[in-house]
Amino acid sequence: DFATPRAVLTGHDFEITCAAICAELGLVISGSKEGPCLIHSMNGDLLRTLEGPERLKGPESCLRPKLIQASREGHCVIYYENGLFCVFSVNGRLQATMETDDKIR
Repeated sequence: DFATPRAVLTGHDFEITCAAICAELGLVISGSKEGPCLIHSMNGDLLRTLEGPERLKGPESCLRPKLIQASREGHCVIYYENGLFCVFSVNGRLQATMETDDKIR
């Protein structure tokens, strides 16, 4: 028996650096090295692009995501390399931001 992928997720132009699966909502959220985070259905359909707030640190503020976590309530928390946390709804709406100087792992 050979394992076959359930779906192929497309949309990133660079390597994937982080991902989270929310089985309760049927979503896969992924972030790439030099691009935005994307929300896909578990079937592979691209649903949303999560665009962060450029006004905080310029247009590069929401590049290089390091960590992603999704909740069954429909929230997605993304930590970016520059110390910025963003909370999004699964509809792609930015709900909150926070900056930190701490190194998060």
